[in-house]
Amino acid sequence: MLQTVIAKTERFIAESVDAEGTGLAVRDAHAKGYGLVRGEVEILDRLPAEYAQGIYATPGRHDALVRFSNGSPHAGADARLGRATGLALKLFGIPGPTLLEDEPDTGTFDYALINAPVFFCNTVKHYLFIQELFLDAPEYFAQGAPGRHRFYREFVTGKGSLEPEAWAWEEFLAFLTVAARPLVNVLLSAYWTMGAVRHGDYIAKVRLMPDPACAAAVVHRAIDPTSAEEVFRPALVAELRARPFAFDIQVQLCADLERMPVEDLTVEWPERLSPFVTVAKLRLPQQDISDEETLAKMDALSFTPWRVTAEHAPLGEIMRARKEVYRRSSLQRHRLNHQQRREPHGADEVSP
Repeated sequence: MLQTVIAKTERFIAESVDAEGTGLAVRDAHAKGYGLVRGEVEILDRLPAEYAQGIYATPGRHDALVRFSNGSPHAGADARLGRATGLALKLFGIPGPTLLEDEPDTGTFDYALINAPVFFCNTVKHYLFIQELFLDAPEYFAQGAPGRHRFYREFVTGKGSLEPEAWAWEEFLAFLTVAARPLVNVLLSAYWTMGAVRHGDYIAKVRLMPDPACAAAVVHRAIDPTSAEEVFRPALVAELRARPFAFDIQVQLCADLERMPVEDLTVEWPERLSPFVTVAKLRLPQQDISDEETLAKMDALSFTPWRVTAEHAPLGEIMRARKEVYRRSSLQRHRLNHQQRREPHGADEVSP
């Protein structure tokens, strides 16, 4: 099943050179980037022992790059792309080998996050039909209510492949949760790992939460995708040109595997069982990200939840599947775009 997913992904990327209208192969998810931002991550001192795990056991500062994006596999006007947005974070100067066998010694560490605490897929079997639906979503929704209803029906029934007692209701409800996220400046969203990860000797989920004082200062807050073809990027550019911003990097430890499951990504882990605890700060200085050259450099970057050290290994079936899907997707995209696929040694190589 995983090989089928990879084949469909590679076929979509190859066809995207013409189909998406950019003249380039695009990512099969988070295709449209809104901006590449320079940052710094400060790992906090004197954390409780259960949180001072892995890279968070050593206080210090690391240069970082952030890619803000839409979650859709398509490019084009923001109004056509939905409400899911992403934050991909790359830290530099992290010692130790990563879990990517073909590039173990990059010194980089990635998070690939989305603006919802749940995800709408738990198994590769489900991903087979969900992937098809999302790649074809513009055609469904362009048909108005009939197309939308058909999309919903085929989601729940697995395009007719599931028995009624196995219909994907939980996954569909999680999809509706993601689809209902508020349309706001990407700086005002929280971002989650969706799936669980190791946190040293523990199991955890990771969240980036906007710093409250920074969030209160944002001027360009609400997003109206009907007002212009491009709305998310101009709002992000304007805010960072005017003022710095910051996120809290937070960890939620698993305290109950029944109510905080690893394999069911449709379940939001209750904070009453285990709160999120801030382990680091991501600071984005005031900067101008409006130039097209930086956008081109952003497009050539690669992010994957598996570019981490063993202490932070992704957990669960979907997270395991993402390892090879992300790798093969990146290889295909870079080859078609004639881009060198190489991890930068520092943020200066990408963004001045």
